[in-house]
Amino acid sequence: MTTGPGIGASIGIALFPDTAADAEQLMLQADTALYRAKQEGRNTRRFYQAQMGAELRDRLALERDLRLALEGNQLRVVYQPQVDIRSGRLTGFEALLRWTHPERGEISPADFIPIAEESGLILQIGEWVLGAAAREAARWTAPLEVAVNVSAVQIHAADFVGTLRDILARSGLDPSRLEIEITETALVRDAGRAAETLEAIRALGIRVAMDDFGTGYSSLANLRTFRFSRLKVDRSFIRDVDHNRQSAAIVRAVLGLGAGLDIPVVAEGVERQEELDFLRRESCASVQGFLIGRPQGIEHFAEQTSGRRAHLDGGARPPLRVVG
Repeated sequence: MTTGPGIGASIGIALFPDTAADAEQLMLQADTALYRAKQEGRNTRRFYQAQMGAELRDRLALERDLRLALEGNQLRVVYQPQVDIRSGRLTGFEALLRWTHPERGEISPADFIPIAEESGLILQIGEWVLGAAAREAARWTAPLEVAVNVSAVQIHAADFVGTLRDILARSGLDPSRLEIEITETALVRDAGRAAETLEAIRALGIRVAMDDFGTGYSSLANLRTFRFSRLKVDRSFIRDVDHNRQSAAIVRAVLGLGAGLDIPVVAEGVERQEELDFLRRESCASVQGFLIGRPQGIEHFAEQTSGRRAHLDGGARPPLRVVG
């Protein structure tokens, strides 16, 4: 059982002799059930079930392989373009981590990032991604921006600001071209410490964006407390925004909030022209998604990063359809 001061508890329960034959097996099963309780949101209890053992073994194997992936060149960074919705000009990229397992093939970040966070590997992996993205962006002739997702574990690490300072020094990247994207999870754990870290990051000249805006616990309070360079509307609100009244109302509210606070809004997950048309009518600042461009190796955007082309299609006119 794990407890916090006056907060609650997570409990894993195993029964003798129902599932365990001896004390050692009983403790192992209770620990496995405790891991499941923590995984499902904490402050709850779970009884041991047989499939939990197989899932835990798979999780431990994936953690072991992730450690090896860092040393074996299995990780790579791909880049998804972000475009100004009015001009159609490419403004920058979001750097995204990918893992190609030698046996399992492509493993979703949704599967391995939580493991990296729980095991502490996210600190080493996150530093590698930041360094790779900064070095790559520093090579571009065009002064395009690069955004990198940062986890709550990184934000609360004691030396994170120092790590960023070292990355900028080694890469030579202008800090104004680097944007750190954080979710509200990084803010609710220790708001005071997070505020100090974010201010120190801003003091380096690095921009800070709130990712997945609208899906957290205290979006509005965070906007009052922290100064963000951009808000990123979660893709769940963009999906079908052109014919879903609830989604449309939420997105309009976020865009109005951004305008009132003078914070540009980026819409993620734009996959259909109708969604793009809606966002343009509502004066969204920037967009990204499969309709604009899929995440790819940076070599696919060589003409844009070299400054030879300002648009993804290379044309003089915006590649985004004009709304009448």
